[in-house]
Amino acid sequence: MKPKAEAKDPKEMRHGYTTGACATAATKGALLSLLTGSPIEKTKILLPIGEWVSFLTQCKDLDANHATCSVIKDAGDDPDATHGAEILSTVRWTSEKGIHLDGGKGVGRVTKPGLPVPVGEAAINPVPRKMIHQVVGEVMAEWGDDRGVSVEIAVPEGEEIAKKTLNGRLGIVGGISILGTRGTVVPFSTSAYRASVVQAISVARSNGCNHLVLTTGGSSEKHGMKLFPTLPEEAFIQMGDFVGFALKHAKRLGAKRVTLVGMMGKFSKVAQGVMMVHSKSAPVDFNFLAEVATEVGAQPEQVEAVRKANTATHAGQIMEEAGFLSFFTSLSEKVCQQGAKHIDGGLEIETILVKMKGEWLGRAVWSDEQSESDWHRR
Repeated sequence: MKPKAEAKDPKEMRHGYTTGACATAATKGALLSLLTGSPIEKTKILLPIGEWVSFLTQCKDLDANHATCSVIKDAGDDPDATHGAEILSTVRWTSEKGIHLDGGKGVGRVTKPGLPVPVGEAAINPVPRKMIHQVVGEVMAEWGDDRGVSVEIAVPEGEEIAKKTLNGRLGIVGGISILGTRGTVVPFSTSAYRASVVQAISVARSNGCNHLVLTTGGSSEKHGMKLFPTLPEEAFIQMGDFVGFALKHAKRLGAKRVTLVGMMGKFSKVAQGVMMVHSKSAPVDFNFLAEVATEVGAQPEQVEAVRKANTATHAGQIMEEAGFLSFFTSLSEKVCQQGAKHIDGGLEIETILVKMKGEWLGRAVWSDEQSESDWHRR
């Protein structure tokens, strides 16, 4: 049996490079190949974080009027869907002055508002656009050449890779996005995940979604979609562990109603006021769950069993088997209450507590018009 690899210390994890950085390096390689008439095998670019980095480039095609170079994306130790993808840049001379950038095969096209790129344009985000324009401008200035340049970024496997992302839901069709604000990919970056949550909320709001369904993961999202079959797909957003963060941005971007869908493990933490529910952020408080069991009338032996439960799910099983379904309604109420408190009101918050297989255990709604003793229960 193959031994299990030891988990790496996050501090020892290798950083990678964004699709934006790779596209910029490929563009510089293609432009220099075109100017020199010889294939360029290595280029150096300045990343937005102020760091110079060298990339290996492969010249795929070259003549007097155009050149195509590729860079293979290295995402480091980050589990990125684009790791190993070939990023191509084709540079051509054009009669029209200036620098003209577009996306080719495998680079998505924006079809919905709410993204940092206008509808109809290639999904090449603002920082990568700036990087590509800057590197082309600098090289042309060094060569004293004022010809017009067109740049086309392509990802041969981009359409297939995009199936592993949320691009379709965000209205990016035909391929992946060319992304990056730092130029580097930080392994398991929470900032990158939070940025994706904000982007998803922004797209939903720009497309008229007043009711958002925030879920803790793929399973709870599937359950949410079954509960709200008439909502458009962009209304469903995987917030992961960032409950408080997602609620704040839903309010900031003008949503009217938010439904939180999740399971016992994470929502038992939210019910006690923990708004970042990663397993390492805070343990499940079994004394708290025991108090809730007491509130709904559980017998002392049942309360003690909850206090000594192995997991929050186990505690829920104890209460469900004892017939105390009000336990889950009470937890749902507390999730709503803590969410409203965290964002200082301004949103109608609904909580739906579900099992792994999708059956819902508890449900409650809270709005600013209610007092704490006046809950809507369904």
